[in-house]
Amino acid sequence: MENIYSSWYHPYQPAKAYSKRVAYFSMEFGIHQSFNIYSGGLGFLAGSHMRSGFELKQNMIGIGMLWKYGYYDQARNDDQTLKTEFNEKHFNFLEDTGIEVEIKLHDNPHVKVRAYVLKPEVFGTVPMYFLTTDVEGNDHLSRTITNHLYDKNPVTRVSQSIVLGIGGTKVVEALGGADTYHLNEGHALPAFYYLRDKGVTKEQMVFTTHTPELAGNEERDARHLNRCGFFGRTYTNEELEREMVNGGMINYTVSALRMSKRANGVSKLHANVANDMWKGHSGISEIIPITNAQNQNFWQDDTIKEAWLKKEVDAYKARKFELKKELFEEVHKQTGKRFDPNVLTFVWARRFAAYKRADLLLHDFDRFKRLISNQKYPVQIIWAGKPYPFDYGAIDLFNHLVHHSKGEPNLAVLIGYEIELSKKLKCGSDIWLNTPRITREASGTSGMTAAMNGSVNVSTNDGWIPEFEKDGENCFVLPALDHNLPTWDQDKIDSNNLYHILEQKVIPTYYIDPSKWQDIVFKAMDDVIPEFTTQRMADDYYKKLF
Repeated sequence: MENIYSSWYHPYQPAKAYSKRVAYFSMEFGIHQSFNIYSGGLGFLAGSHMRSGFELKQNMIGIGMLWKYGYYDQARNDDQTLKTEFNEKHFNFLEDTGIEVEIKLHDNPHVKVRAYVLKPEVFGTVPMYFLTTDVEGNDHLSRTITNHLYDKNPVTRVSQSIVLGIGGTKVVEALGGADTYHLNEGHALPAFYYLRDKGVTKEQMVFTTHTPELAGNEERDARHLNRCGFFGRTYTNEELEREMVNGGMINYTVSALRMSKRANGVSKLHANVANDMWKGHSGISEIIPITNAQNQNFWQDDTIKEAWLKKEVDAYKARKFELKKELFEEVHKQTGKRFDPNVLTFVWARRFAAYKRADLLLHDFDRFKRLISNQKYPVQIIWAGKPYPFDYGAIDLFNHLVHHSKGEPNLAVLIGYEIELSKKLKCGSDIWLNTPRITREASGTSGMTAAMNGSVNVSTNDGWIPEFEKDGENCFVLPALDHNLPTWDQDKIDSNNLYHILEQKVIPTYYIDPSKWQDIVFKAMDDVIPEFTTQRMADDYYKKLF
């Protein structure tokens, strides 16, 4: 029997408001723990979007990559420091569509790309197609392109973009084509070049930019990309020059902005920052804000949800106590330490990047020691997150925290920060610490799902927080500072402010005024739902972008 997913197919009649056929391209998707092909927030966001697309009956499909070794697996060396492992993954819930397309890579005009489908009934997403070059008939080098998410070899990285962009677009054509092609970040940029050559107009192309960080806005030598097959065919010098910026470079973000009818940033603040960042380039589309969000049905604990809806404090507290115990089982398993569910518990957990400042609490070491040794108002602190496996600065920071936590009974650094652990941390924490340097965090969605589960945000006023915060009522926010200051000065001011808020407001409220604390917890849930759920976001994309 022919696979019904070898043509554009949904197991439901798409809702009228969402009838436009949209193909959504992303380098990573975080859908389920068993499907670990993502690195962090970009993947979590894309996965939640695909779930909400299904719940709203949207006529959308996802196009991603089938990473043979995923991102990487976190393990430990003998001294508990970070060890990166690359283990082959097996996803037998995917089905071969029988769709195989060919792309030109470098000097090889016949690289095969095969599409596997994730059917909606498996995890409750729109139909999703995952591409692999690990196909019989491909040479060894071609077969390895889809081995590692964000491969450290720059030539392989370019090849991955071509596979996702051009290979993915050819798969969409085989399925019957789309009305709108949506690039989630610039990784799939070759799609736009290929489509433009095919006569597809700007009206059908839209783009989401996710970060002001330079590393997230790739820029590569135009001639090199031309040799790689990035544009779908070999460009002439004149054609290349029209695409170039900064003296012979192709900037993925600038090119995507020039070819899109419309683009979006992922919070109101980020849209301002992004418009300002790229305003010097001619012919770019406007960047509107569509604030990121997360899927409530997937991320919010059911019992917590029920207690919040009925405003049943005792039921909430009983469940929170259980969820803390579940998290502390994981702490015990990994570190041998026994944490106490009655103690105020902070979590800092996200991708380890320098601007996120995992170690901000340690910048004032005397105050840090006082904080963690206070017998009257005890605290427990957990860190978790995945540095890029070749970002040695970030790995060093992770290991720095490991060494400082080893001898302390109330500090823990956990490995394995993927969907399962992320859920446990959000459900089992009292405080969700978010400490990026302001204007650097485009959105930062982890605090949304933490708030859904009663973890109170203590945060710098960055990303989505300015749209949510009512300081002292639904979260605690550090005072704004001048983000043009040298980073050392910013860190010093933020560290002082963080300690002031913790010592004067957060810790006393938790221990001395528990009813006020409970008000903050429920108020945060009121304010995060539905505004920061992907039901709202997925609807916004159809109305404002597509």
